Amino acid sequence: MILFKSTRSLCSTILLIVAFGINAQAQQGAPIPPITYEAISYGDHPNHLIDFWKADVDAPAPLVVFIHGGGFTGGSHKKVTAKKIQQYLDAGIHHASVEYRFMKHARLPAAHEDAVRALQFIRSKSEEWGIDKNRIAAYGGSAGAQLVAYLAWGDDFADPESDDPIARESTRLTAVAPLAGQSTMDLDWWVENIPGYKKSFHNSDRSQFDLSDVEMRALRNEISIINHISSDDPPTYMSYGMKPDDQIPDNAKRARGWSIHHVNFGIIMEEKLRRAGVEVHLKYPQIQLPFENEVPFLIHHLKK
Repeated sequence: MILFKSTRSLCSTILLIVAFGINAQAQQGAPIPPITYEAISYGDHPNHLIDFWKADVDAPAPLVVFIHGGGFTGGSHKKVTAKKIQQYLDAGIHHASVEYRFMKHARLPAAHEDAVRALQFIRSKSEEWGIDKNRIAAYGGSAGAQLVAYLAWGDDFADPESDDPIARESTRLTAVAPLAGQSTMDLDWWVENIPGYKKSFHNSDRSQFDLSDVEMRALRNEISIINHISSDDPPTYMSYGMKPDDQIPDNAKRARGWSIHHVNFGIIMEEKLRRAGVEVHLKYPQIQLPFENEVPFLIHHLKK
């Protein structure tokens, strides 16, 4: 899999959730557990930051990595759910939260490149931070769901020949939980398959962009996470907030956000993951699964 280095503008067909990016893991009001290592830099940009919570363990332990949502234009690695962090720590699992560049800093796929580098950096700290580098999972909502799935389902970005020891680290995951994520950047598919979605929800003026059609298709295909599903992908848990047959909300603004995070994205990914032989769980209202949410699912696979 190719990781594009272009810094040119993207067509609006790839601006997924700019106006309606959600953080599925927003803070619920409980105090965040004390951070062990705060605002650790993994790169040159001010947004290249990691917060790390160390579990109270005596031996190398598993790790869960959180990547926030926000339409690639906002959000914060600080908006983590205290209860979930504590559940991981109580299970003897470390927790990390990653910040990355937004589109105002660098155009896509900068966020994807940052996710790769952050995971490699964390693995390079395994001995110092007490991490079992063979047991790392990740979760994230919306744009963050795309980033963690990009890591989980993509080829390993490790470069064994690199002079940079961090770049030699693996990007493979033990398990992944993309929450309310979008499967593809193909808006024609969205119009045909997502209830209530209209292309007018996103700016269709291409005059502000300078990618050729060929370059646009290549980049769109690269960051469409469904394109990277294969038989060696890790166990996956997905979650959405509506049933497939739910009615479109009456409120126009809410309807836009509802459609951009619709369960039909998850259904098409679930089908492809099952065909590939990957363990997958798709959660939405009134569906009963062995795991209530992604926390027990990730704990289960990290503690196996």
